[in-house]
Amino acid sequence: MKILVCISHVPDTTSKINFTDNDTKFDTNGVQFVINPNDEFGLTRAMWFKEKQGASVHVINVGGAETEPTLRKALAIGADEAIRIDTEATDGFSVAKQLANVVKEGGYDLVLGGRESIDYNGGMVPGMIAQLTGANFVNTCIGLEIEGDTATAIREIDGGKETVKAKLPLVVGGQKGIVEESDLRIPNMRGIMQARKKPLTVKDAVDANAETQTAQFEKPAPKGDIKLVETVDELVDLLHNEAKVI
Repeated sequence: MKILVCISHVPDTTSKINFTDNDTKFDTNGVQFVINPNDEFGLTRAMWFKEKQGASVHVINVGGAETEPTLRKALAIGADEAIRIDTEATDGFSVAKQLANVVKEGGYDLVLGGRESIDYNGGMVPGMIAQLTGANFVNTCIGLEIEGDTATAIREIDGGKETVKAKLPLVVGGQKGIVEESDLRIPNMRGIMQARKKPLTVKDAVDANAETQTAQFEKPAPKGDIKLVETVDELVDLLHNEAKVI
């Protein structure tokens, strides 16, 4: 089984976020980047298929050379090969088109990606890949087993869970639950050294026009002043007359 794991290069959630060019571009100065958490859940599940079923695992990213350390980390975790598509990740459709081209060329049986990335929270790329490649698609996946050419997936739905079966090839939008946080792997020194020798192929981008453009970013409003109260009656009065929540 050939597995392709889509890796987004996203800011660490502890990074301080700022924007430039009249709040139209993300300022990367001083920002630490990591593997998108939802993608890392998928990568960890892919490693399980590699160890238990002998699958080969490739990781892929759309971005410039600055994203390669993130791919190298995925290789250190245990992926066999990495692919970087040499173009800026602009919008969901253009990214999906780049990835879909590699999926079709590589003949992958299973494509694992995060339900969404934690930077732009678009939540659209996995479904677009499935549409562009003609593969089956399962989103919000919290459990996945493969037997032969059939996948059994558990997906989160409003108020519960749904178990579905689908034939390969399959695209999965995964999240926490497909593995647990305790299952995530920290690269050890041996993995880091091996990652330096594993292939990282840079591919030229295909023509794919961005269908959307960022007009402006806006940070949340700063928190207001804190009021300290000494009695329950004073608290109730503030909640009722000022906050108007009771």
